[in-house]
Amino acid sequence: MTDGPRQRGNGAPAPAGDSSSDTGKDSGVALKKEIGLVSACGIIVGNIIGSGIFVSPKGVLENAGSVGLALIVWIVTGLITAIGALCYAELGVTIPKSGGDYAYVKDIFGGLAGFLRLWIAVLVIYPTNQAVIALTFSNYVLQPLFPTCFPPENGLRLLAAVCLLLLTWVNCSSVRWATRVQDIFTAGKLLALALIIIMGIVQICKGEYYWLEPANAFESFQEYDVGLIALAFLQGSFAYGGWNFLNYVTEELVDPYTNLPRAIFISIPLVTFVYVFANIAYVTAMSPQELLASNAVAVTFGEKLLGVMAWIMPISVALSTFGGVNGSLFTSSRLFFAGAREGHLPSLLAMIHVKRCTPIPALLFTCLSTLLMLCTSDMYTLINYVGFINYLFYGVTVAGQIVLRIKQPDMHRPIKISLVWPVIYLLFWAFLLIFSLYSEPIVCGIGLAIMLTGVPVYFLGVYWDNKPQCFNTFVDKMTYVGQKFCVVVYPAEDDSGDAGGKEEGDGEKEECGALRSDEC
Repeated sequence: MTDGPRQRGNGAPAPAGDSSSDTGKDSGVALKKEIGLVSACGIIVGNIIGSGIFVSPKGVLENAGSVGLALIVWIVTGLITAIGALCYAELGVTIPKSGGDYAYVKDIFGGLAGFLRLWIAVLVIYPTNQAVIALTFSNYVLQPLFPTCFPPENGLRLLAAVCLLLLTWVNCSSVRWATRVQDIFTAGKLLALALIIIMGIVQICKGEYYWLEPANAFESFQEYDVGLIALAFLQGSFAYGGWNFLNYVTEELVDPYTNLPRAIFISIPLVTFVYVFANIAYVTAMSPQELLASNAVAVTFGEKLLGVMAWIMPISVALSTFGGVNGSLFTSSRLFFAGAREGHLPSLLAMIHVKRCTPIPALLFTCLSTLLMLCTSDMYTLINYVGFINYLFYGVTVAGQIVLRIKQPDMHRPIKISLVWPVIYLLFWAFLLIFSLYSEPIVCGIGLAIMLTGVPVYFLGVYWDNKPQCFNTFVDKMTYVGQKFCVVVYPAEDDSGDAGGKEEGDGEKEECGALRSDEC
């Protein structure tokens, strides 16, 4: 089997006479390097900080058993996330491909392992996560219109669909537009969290810090249990989810060798600071019991302290989730783009627009799969099932860093960290996974089963080269129709080896491609 980057999604090589691939290559059509340091930080912060810190940070407190231990969990989880991000920084500049952990797992462990990572992401993880974030956005927008009852279910889904379609259009139109939207909404959510933190400081200055005094902070409202503490760490780890998303767009980073690690070093400490101090602010206005009873902690916090300005918090949640949908669409479409380029998804998804240089087919596929999830009633159940698998692959990827060091010790590594860090991460990761299996064996088992459904798909769709000619002809015709419809071609491969790229904005000064639509 060939896992080469020019392989067709159906496992067959490009047929003779199909000029679409060559056309793209000759024309210089390629993904633009338009993501600078600020936008890179916006992608990481915007994807990590979703609605969770505003809506319901009670999962950590509920399992930790006390305010003091909950704050320790937030701090330690932030440190572990920073260690994981360090490992991904080395992998990101050693294997400078878009696609993140999918690309690394595939290159280190082979096609099947990479495909299973891609399969679970395509099938469940990204469509469900995006659907849930979009539904959260629509809920907070519509709630003021229905003060005495819940908004109608159809209304929520319709507004969520409008949100997805609008942001898909933005992402299809321009990489720059998409990153600007991400920058603006990330700044908005950070300002809202800054307001919460400032109000917490004001409360402390007023003497409202009863639950922060050591004697009271560690006053347990339930018996400490190792299994529950592990679940608290798992909840915290999920809250930091998204720290690896910048690795999905490595090829669009300006000077990735410099900006990838810089963005990680800036963003992860910032998010950890915000998470810890936002939780400190919450307990200055609410007791642990009040916090656990609230389904929207920031809203309750605002009602207690902001008075007539309490409307700021619901709007902050809505803006945060809108930016979260944008960031998830931007990065997940690049994962599908990378998978198609490696021959693990239909080849059409590996193509980009001849002028805009955006992966329009991958974006449309991402949007469509999310819209389909909006029509189902089992999204939250699916997330529970595959959350374990998502975290499993973080550990597999970091383990791959150690394997790569052993297999290719002389490989060029612009960043090379001590192996102590991946070992620490893997010990923490193993601790969480063992207790997850112990606490929720059925849920974890179903998640593994969903992932393993990708094995026969891999062997039939990717590994099997000698497919019937009629099947290959059908796929090629469908690809041709898709190219004509979306005006897309294969991107040119970067043969220069220059990872630095142009300065941010230079891409706008050069034509991405000069192909006519009749050449697609």
